[in-house]
Formats: sequence, C-alpha cells, structure tokens
Amino acid sequence: MFKGSIVAIVTPFKEGKVDEEAYRELIEFQIENGTSAVVPCGTTGESATLSMEEHARVIEIAIDAVNKRVPVIAGTGGNSTHEAIELTEHAKKVGADATLQVTPYYNKPTQEGLYQHFKAIAKAVSLPQVLYNVPGRTSVNMLPETVARLAELPEIVAVKEASGNLAQMAEIVRLAGDNITLLSGDDNLTLPVLAIGGKGVISVVANIVPKDNAEMVKAWEDGDLKKATEMYYKLLPLCQAMFYETNPIPVKTSLALMGKISGEMRLPLCEMAPANLDKLKKALSDYGVI
Repeated sequence: MFKGSIVAIVTPFKEGKVDEEAYRELIEFQIENGTSAVVPCGTTGESATLSMEEHARVIEIAIDAVNKRVPVIAGTGGNSTHEAIELTEHAKKVGADATLQVTPYYNKPTQEGLYQHFKAIAKAVSLPQVLYNVPGRTSVNMLPETVARLAELPEIVAVKEASGNLAQMAEIVRLAGDNITLLSGDDNLTLPVLAIGGKGVISVVANIVPKDNAEMVKAWEDGDLKKATEMYYKLLPLCQAMFYETNPIPVKTSLALMGKISGEMRLPLCEMAPANLDKLKKALSDYGVI
C-alpha cells in the first residue's frame, strides 16, 4: 500500500505556535519533488511536545494541504492505548489515509502487550495502520514474531522499522512479507532495507532533499541498481548529518538555514552546539543545499 520516499515532516513553530503558513509551504515542497506520502506528527514532527489540540490541528492542516494528492499517514500513537485510539479516531474523521503507531514508550509492555495494544487500535478504528518500531527511543523492541502476528490483522499494512537491526528486518520479511510492507525507519539504511525486501523509507532527510531521496528509491524500483547505489552514497553524509544531535534538531536547523522555517523548537529540545552547527553547515554546503 505504501512505498517510495515518505517524509516524516517537521512541525514548524513561530513564537511558540504552529506556523501554519510555513507548514503548508513545506508540504508543497514535498509534493512538487516526488514525495510518495506525508507523515505529520511523527518523531520528526515533535509530536511529544504538541498538545492534543495542536496534534489534531497539525493533522488537519496536512490533510487539507495535501488535498488527496498523496497519502497522509497521521502519527497518532501513544503509550496509552486509550489516547492512541482517541487520536486515531480523529485522524480518520478528518480524512487521514492511514495511521502511524509507535510502540508504547516508557511503560515497556511485553510482546503480548504490544500485540494487544495494536490490535485494540485496529479493532476500534478501521484505518490502515503502519507499525513503528524504534527501540532507541521507546526502550521496547517489537520482535519479528509479534509483527507477523499483527500482520494477520487486515488493518496492519506496514511496519516502519528503526531498530537498526537488518537481521531483524529480514526476519520480518521472511515471516510476514506477503502480509506486511517493510519500510526503513533510518535514512542511513534505506538501500540495505530495499535490498532485503523493503519497499521504501519514512525519511528525515527527505525534509531537505525530497527529490534526490525519491529518485534513489525510484531507481531501485526500476532496477537501476547503479543509479540507486550512487545516489545512496551521495545522500549518506547528509543522512548522517541529520543525527549530529537528537532528531529533529539538525533537520529543523537545516530547513532554517535554507530559509524555509524559523528553526524554532520546543524544550527540552534546544539549539545545536556551535561545533555541531559548524559540521552541519559544512555537510549542507558540500551537498549544495546551502
């Protein structure tokens, strides 16, 4: 159902509020440059610091701005199943095409708890669901066997895998490749994930170079392995730069340097350290973005 370069889009702020005008312009920038789908309110969208009202509004803006040109996969996960269902109900009501559901964080559920959590959301809201496994942030790793169980539910259509463990991702494809789409959750591993059967990436770096990221995945789909490989290695230093500090600090700083947003973040995220900022500017300059 979902493939290609999918952007985990930032949420621009201005004077403490969501900058709707800049957000709409970012979405146009993505669609004009070949992005396959837009994910509002993911990790890169600073969902953890959005109020419930802001969360709902950011999703509404995205759906309105996209206007059915590409799918909108709304980030509506949470560490409370009840809250995740509430957010997902709203996303469906306002026209989201699918939902991104992160593994519950901090409360560290068991594998059975993970299964019951995602199943409860699927049964409460009939909307395609993309699972999101990112143990580096959540302190829980969803195992391939659990993904395979969930893939038997018709609502579960894809998994964004950000564990960094290619063997684990390959096991998902082996166990459930006919039932679920594997998407890379790490720009540094996009090409390797495609090579083991993945269909695309939910990307941070696509915020700043959507065209190149989309062309890389398209080249792989078209069987042009030489071009895909060349573009992967061209993009790799920029992908690495997006994690000089905690995401989304570098990518929002990059967009600010490109003149697209103010670069404002919400505490506890803060401005980059000067040494890292200098490294980021060099990476952007070397790539030709600034």
